[in-house]
Amino acid sequence: MEALDAHIINAALGAEAGRFRLAVIDRCDSTNTWLLDQPPPCDDAIEVVACEWQTGGRGRRGRSWLSAPEASLTFSLRWRFAAGVPPVAGLSLAVGVAVAQALERMGAAGVQLKWPNDILASVGKRGGKLGGILVETQSQGGMTVAVIGIGLNVRLPASIAKAVSESGGVDAADIVSVMQAAPSRNLLLASLLLELASALARFSQSGFAVFVDDWQARNAYVDRTVRILDHGAETIEGRCVGVDSDGALLLDTRVGLRRIVNGEVSLRL
Repeated sequence: MEALDAHIINAALGAEAGRFRLAVIDRCDSTNTWLLDQPPPCDDAIEVVACEWQTGGRGRRGRSWLSAPEASLTFSLRWRFAAGVPPVAGLSLAVGVAVAQALERMGAAGVQLKWPNDILASVGKRGGKLGGILVETQSQGGMTVAVIGIGLNVRLPASIAKAVSESGGVDAADIVSVMQAAPSRNLLLASLLLELASALARFSQSGFAVFVDDWQARNAYVDRTVRILDHGAETIEGRCVGVDSDGALLLDTRVGLRRIVNGEVSLRL
């Protein structure tokens, strides 16, 4: 597959290229870590780093994120919320909507979302995980700064698919399984950045409430019986109703409607 090229990505961004400060690097431990280590910017540009190969990619709860050179798309961007903006509840869900919409605009079909940060493929009888989102926040001068990391499987090598399957997690899937042809990674990244910039601007103004319907339309587990696991804490089971306006998961349980604000959803076997 083609190598990432900052010139091609900026050309695809067109008139919006000036909004972004893009770095394309060959190798790093984690794009989130790389961006968090950079000094605060002096202007309003959206900082972005894309990496060909992450050697220490991170997921939620300290999990590893596996990727392969020129077979994945791993990048992070830094977004600054204005002083006084409420806490960024539901941000990872809004980012998921933006990623799904960008993929769909490029011709992907069957893209679904799993609360709170997974992008899934629904193909045939079995689907799989296309990618994940990791949001980390900082406080700078009274503002909340979010570093948003996104990892997508574009064309998944058999070795990584096997490693993911053997780890006991959700089966992995790749973008070529939901599109008629493998996309240009450069054009895909440009499309994602444009969609994310628009979505984050809307989120800054209105929070997650304006994304609820779009997220629910792609809810992979709607009306399914799910189990919430949280590091050995009490297991909660119920029917997945959807999400609240602040991004909390809503479950219809034996004792009534429950709001879940953290944890990990897994389908009941």
